[in-house]
Amino acid sequence: MKKNLLACAAFLSAFACAATGCSSNIDQNADVTNIATDAPAAQTEEAAQQPVVTAEPTTEAPTEPPLLERAEKLLAENPDTIGYISVPNTDVDNPVVQTTDNDYYLHIGFDGQDYRAGTVFMDFRDVFSWKEEEHSENIVLYGHNMADNTMFGSLRRYRQDLEFYKESPFVKFSSNYKDYTYVIFGLVITAGDAAPPSDDLYADPMTWDGFPYWNMEELNDEKHFNYYVDTVESMNMIENHVDVEFGDDLLTLSTCYSDEDNSRFLIVARRLREGETEDSLKKIINGEAAEATEAAAQ
Repeated sequence: MKKNLLACAAFLSAFACAATGCSSNIDQNADVTNIATDAPAAQTEEAAQQPVVTAEPTTEAPTEPPLLERAEKLLAENPDTIGYISVPNTDVDNPVVQTTDNDYYLHIGFDGQDYRAGTVFMDFRDVFSWKEEEHSENIVLYGHNMADNTMFGSLRRYRQDLEFYKESPFVKFSSNYKDYTYVIFGLVITAGDAAPPSDDLYADPMTWDGFPYWNMEELNDEKHFNYYVDTVESMNMIENHVDVEFGDDLLTLSTCYSDEDNSRFLIVARRLREGETEDSLKKIINGEAAEATEAAAQ
């Protein structure tokens, strides 16, 4: 997307886990008028030499589609609703909110009341509207790692049992207008902070000391996109068989990794492309497609 990176000083506090959260968002064509047959010849000839001007066809501006029924209900409860996320075979089944910072929903529930577990929220800089061409290339969602498995707590199963990834490699993430499916290609444990060169918060994230994943949502050039994906691959806890290429829409889920200080567990996925199916991708992930190819070659 489509906008400059903002300074991260205002939102770094969102990535430092509070003890309460880590322990446990017409076609128009003008008519050409015929020249009168009884007009003087000179006038007729002069008129015939004039270029015929037709109106340019106009294109109607796209209109906002209707809200999903679920989104309509959630927006009535909380106008900060930006989407909905569910991860099959986990307890993640939550509305997603977005506001003007990455602090407010750390300990505020969806109902606006104080709540230790907070709410799953989207980074305040991300764009996830009805206009898909304006979407941020990498949507980042945050949720506490709660001991009772609320918010993103149950996602720990992916790092505790790497075979679980093969069983449940998909994330369902909807905007207020459309449902999407993403396939996981990276499970990463990384630091929750990083240092820019010379304290320049506007510096290219590729020059930072560490992996400022939270500052890499606008991956609209191939260099930065590949850097992000390659960095995930370099730390990947799983053997990834899912191809990822520039132009794919990414989704990063971020939660605290409570076994180490100030670290994060990331689940990184890409949106299914047109024509892809969950069944075909699951076969690739489980090696069934390769086995079938080998068998056919024998």
